[in-house]
Amino acid sequence: MQYQTRSIVQESLDALMDDEMFLPDLKEAPRKKAFSSLGAVLSTPNKIHKSFLRIVLEKGEIVRIPAFRVQHNNAMGPYKGGIRFHESVNEDEVINLAFLMTLKNSLHDVPFGGGKGGVVVNPREFTPKELNLISKKYVQYFADIIGPDKDIPAPDMGSGEREMDWMMGEYKNIKPGQPYRGSFTGKSVINGGSLGRREATGKGVYFTFRYLMSDFIDKQQSWLEKTGSHYAKTALDLYKKPLKVAVQGFGNVGSVTALEAHQCQHLQNKVIAVSDRNCTLFNEDGLDIPSLVSYTASNQGDLPHTEEQLKESGVRAEILHRDDVLTMDVDVLMLAALEEQIHNGNKDKIKAKVIVEGANAPVTAEADEYLNEKGVIIIPDILANAGGVIVSYFEWLQGRETQFYSEEQIFKKLFDKMQGTMETILPKYFGDPHSLRQNCYIHSVMKLSTILYKQGKLY
Repeated sequence: MQYQTRSIVQESLDALMDDEMFLPDLKEAPRKKAFSSLGAVLSTPNKIHKSFLRIVLEKGEIVRIPAFRVQHNNAMGPYKGGIRFHESVNEDEVINLAFLMTLKNSLHDVPFGGGKGGVVVNPREFTPKELNLISKKYVQYFADIIGPDKDIPAPDMGSGEREMDWMMGEYKNIKPGQPYRGSFTGKSVINGGSLGRREATGKGVYFTFRYLMSDFIDKQQSWLEKTGSHYAKTALDLYKKPLKVAVQGFGNVGSVTALEAHQCQHLQNKVIAVSDRNCTLFNEDGLDIPSLVSYTASNQGDLPHTEEQLKESGVRAEILHRDDVLTMDVDVLMLAALEEQIHNGNKDKIKAKVIVEGANAPVTAEADEYLNEKGVIIIPDILANAGGVIVSYFEWLQGRETQFYSEEQIFKKLFDKMQGTMETILPKYFGDPHSLRQNCYIHSVMKLSTILYKQGKLY
């Protein structure tokens, strides 16, 4: 992953080196030195914090759980990023995710830097009391490095508003008399959280797809027909046609994304497959997504995966292996599960013409290159799944300004923010040979580099 981070930075800087509009004051030898400095600064984190949380389980056993907080870059503002509760968490992964948060905030012009946290646990294996202790211990161990103007954690995979409420409460205990509401985002509304935060990432994921395939083509169809871009051909071939959609993952992100697709009035979507850790559900005529959302809400987030459970849910579907969702004959595949789901082993079996990354890094670099060469449109994580951090920013603002936005206002602000980013990036994407992911990276690195140069951090 660290090699991938360095590659992203270097490829972006290589693309910018000959752009005379970028850092025009730097020429020849000073320019080369500055670019070398940028490569070093952006490809490495500022700080890596790690510890072992000492936890007394309810049965009396003591365990020590590895925990991390990586602070990548704060040139644009306080570090910002979620805390992941998952058994696969490791230092390398958290470093990479913190780097991607820096790029994501830069891309969407959110005044935060990039950070990320992780705890090596499977939340399903711990009681609520034990998870409460894990959450409080995390704050105790990292209290000196987090805070409303330092580093602002949020939920991530395996954590949610419950854990953020616990953590904010512990931060308040540790830092009496200091501002605390902005110390964590993704909290419950009663604790200063924002309406719409839970749905924000999933809604943002679907919005990027909808905006590209509907709003953008509506306005730019004649121009797209003249570009000669194989990506434009893919988009135009699907324009105004019925689209078969599959969604991998049915948690907070995937379920909201699937529901948005099911209800969308702008496109002729039919969600024919969804999956989770247990199974893929398939119905060629379209799945009853609202009923599946209702079922998972009452069954610990799990989709029905037996015939008896399907009957209980009232949903008509065929039960398939959980990985079958990836290789189905669909137009659109939305990835909202884990990293590295599309890779060298299955890249040639992917039939979708559009892939939307609701998860972080679900397509490996090798698979990404292969699919882009085939003209597959991949809306990358850095662009598609930024809804959570954008609404976290709105939550942080509401806490500082003691005001409260309605859910309607939140979603309008979210869509306006993401639309502004799309309007900046999409013309470049369809007008040059770079992939959409590369265009996002280049734009982010360009903005960060300019800020670092103006702050005098390249000397």
